[in-house]
Amino acid sequence: MASHSISRKSFVKGVGLGAAALSGGFPAFIPKMGEAAEALKIGQIEELTGVYSAVAQDEVRGAAFAVEWWNQKGGVMGRKVEVAVEDNQNNPGVSVEKARKLINEDKVAALMGTVNSAATLSTSNAANALGKVFVDDGGHADQISGADCHWNTFQTCHTTWAITHATGFSIAKLFGKKWYMITPDYAFGHALATGYMDVIKKLGGEIIENDLTPLGTTDFSPYLTKVEAKKPSCLLILVQGEDWVNCLKQAGSFGLLKKIPVAGPYAELESVWAVPPEVRVGYCGTEWYYKGENVLGKNNALATRFISEYHKKYNIPPTPRSCFGYTAMDRLLWAINEAKSTDSVKIAKTLAGAPFHGLWDGTSAYRTVDHSLQWPMWFGKLRPNGTPGDKYDVFDIIDRQEAAGTALTDAEAAKICSLKWPS
Repeated sequence: MASHSISRKSFVKGVGLGAAALSGGFPAFIPKMGEAAEALKIGQIEELTGVYSAVAQDEVRGAAFAVEWWNQKGGVMGRKVEVAVEDNQNNPGVSVEKARKLINEDKVAALMGTVNSAATLSTSNAANALGKVFVDDGGHADQISGADCHWNTFQTCHTTWAITHATGFSIAKLFGKKWYMITPDYAFGHALATGYMDVIKKLGGEIIENDLTPLGTTDFSPYLTKVEAKKPSCLLILVQGEDWVNCLKQAGSFGLLKKIPVAGPYAELESVWAVPPEVRVGYCGTEWYYKGENVLGKNNALATRFISEYHKKYNIPPTPRSCFGYTAMDRLLWAINEAKSTDSVKIAKTLAGAPFHGLWDGTSAYRTVDHSLQWPMWFGKLRPNGTPGDKYDVFDIIDRQEAAGTALTDAEAAKICSLKWPS
């Protein structure tokens, strides 16, 4: 199947987005407090070009549904919501420039977005310096809600610590405790490696090799050709996006996928759909899935609507990235509406600790101690050919892990994160 990654030019044309406000394609705004109210602008920064373009696209798509649905019911504080979307080009420095532009020139009330954890961290720092709320929808690194946390930043996707501890023990139970890791060489990858090292230490196992690979690597042969000789019990592939696609394809061509069990922290559906069935192998986590009572629960009307309308609009199911985008934008708009203010401190105080029911089963919240979203993760096996009638259904979920058993405790988090609220 062809890759779902697209150029920024075609993306902007296809979904009606640009650096200006996001408004095309939405149903008519239905005001409740008067039509003269000035639009409420939100800035979204994503990696629309580069190795993470496919997953960034789905974060934008998910966020757009949240905006559309808020506007259908009268907007936020009676104001129509508009979104200015900027491409950070997968570059932390560019992400800072975009954040400053959105805040200083476009006058957005708040920011959300990012995939690359390094860009997330730089954007978080820029937003903090300018006193604006920033809801990270796609950056996983622990530092975001850990050592480099800020009062204004909220982390939606799971921390790398939670991901590794939700999956590591299951991997060891299935395949043993002698692991070879191929790891992206930046904040996200380093944090994943640290988490798995903690798991393997607790289990009395061994990381026999941890190869660090530059982001955007196209040739993984220098790493893959060493794996078999090391005789690991499992090959952990920690790279994501197009790097994951390239690594899996090459591992398959070297015959490794038939010789050594493969596992990982999570599988991006965008990436899994982009590789041929013969390399859709292994066990991994997933942060959300569009099917299954174990994920969605019973009678989850919100999830049912989201999945149905998303599939109707794009002819593919929503992915975890779609869920991240929707959740981050929806909660941000809820907090602004609930606070009845665009004052950043009031928005952040309103959002922190507020429980909600979302696109999955159960009650979740961005906890007050570090602003990381506390929600479940799932673990399962990749299905090469999908299921009858649904070629996209490539993940067989076998387990669900609650946040209470995988994330740092509140007490542990409080020792690492100091939010430093404005006086």
